Amino acid sequence: MDSQITPGKPLDGLTVLDLTAALAGPFATLILAGLGARVIKLENPAAADSCRSNAPYLGPAGPRLVRETEEDISVSAINRLRNKLGVTLNLKHPEAREIYADLVKKSDIVVENFSRGTLDRLGAGYAFAREVNPRVIYCSITGFGSTAEDSSAKAMDAIVQALSGMMMTSGGPGDPPIRVGLPVGDLTAPLFGVIGILAALHQAQRTGVGQHIDVSMLGALTTMVAVECFDLLERCGVPQRTGPTVPRLAPFGLYPTRDGYIAICAPQETFARSLFEAMGRPDLNDDPRFATRDARVENVRALDAIIGEFTSRYTNSQAVSILERAGVPTAEVRNPNEAVKDPRVLARGETVRLEHPKYGAVDEVYGMGLPIRFSGASAGFDQPAPALGEHNEAVYCGILGYSSERLEQLKARRVI
Repeated sequence: MDSQITPGKPLDGLTVLDLTAALAGPFATLILAGLGARVIKLENPAAADSCRSNAPYLGPAGPRLVRETEEDISVSAINRLRNKLGVTLNLKHPEAREIYADLVKKSDIVVENFSRGTLDRLGAGYAFAREVNPRVIYCSITGFGSTAEDSSAKAMDAIVQALSGMMMTSGGPGDPPIRVGLPVGDLTAPLFGVIGILAALHQAQRTGVGQHIDVSMLGALTTMVAVECFDLLERCGVPQRTGPTVPRLAPFGLYPTRDGYIAICAPQETFARSLFEAMGRPDLNDDPRFATRDARVENVRALDAIIGEFTSRYTNSQAVSILERAGVPTAEVRNPNEAVKDPRVLARGETVRLEHPKYGAVDEVYGMGLPIRFSGASAGFDQPAPALGEHNEAVYCGILGYSSERLEQLKARRVI
């Protein structure tokens, strides 16, 4: 490839109509935007995406917990709305149906995460979208699926974590449930949504017909929980919740140091032997309690105590250095602030420095990048988050072909 030619993005030429809010839906459309799709972000002019009201805020004077001026913008919005065209439309207005139809006709993909049935009641659901554009790929991300009988249940991330069983997989026996610090339900479902969209696009290329992609937050997260057979292990004597280590892979988990914790993962024989050598305890290789993997699992408490006594003599950096020299898989446990600034992930665009749309990099604030690298394409985010309705003219006049007079009339009647 000619190094002077900038490669295009994989989804160049596709248009996505984004009817999402909060995190699960906007994360899906953020990925599509980073991959090159033109994303038209639709918001109610009287009730913008709730992410615009999330603390903290970033303004010309830096971060604030409370919005103090109109120029203070939610970091959540800066993060999630990048590379999107901001458009307003009140779907409840009688005139909105025709405009919405025009938008769907211009779109290859529609993504929504309203509560089950909401868009159908507004006449803007999949049935209507399919009627005006049979090729459209329509993705719904809901708490419990579009076919769930109970439509009254609210799908907040903590609710989904609780129902999925995930809260009872961390911590030790007898501990209260532990909410995972990341909104994993909100982040997992959109990944499956994007996979479904891309698969449906491939099928539509063959058939000429679109379809409905239905992703449930509960289903996506419970699928992840099911990767481990917790009930079977418990029947075999391994607690469902094992705290900082994983007994069935011993030695595997977190161990204390003088200034924090390190992770050690040495389930294979080669790694375990290297660990014992690095600890200055080659005798453990011949100790019948630890000489084989099964023996180490059976005697995990004694083994973890010996390893913990060794790591506690050193700082994080000292312990990691000793173990890395011996070829033992290990790493220091870092806090999020350190992790997002790792030069390796910054260099690959996997995390990026966020900028205020008007004032630029007013402080060190980092957000999501796109952790996918292509050999023959580019990907990532190069456009700031739009203000509410910032691209009304560009979309309604430039893409849909409405006149300036009609645009003004729609504004005056509060349709947009």
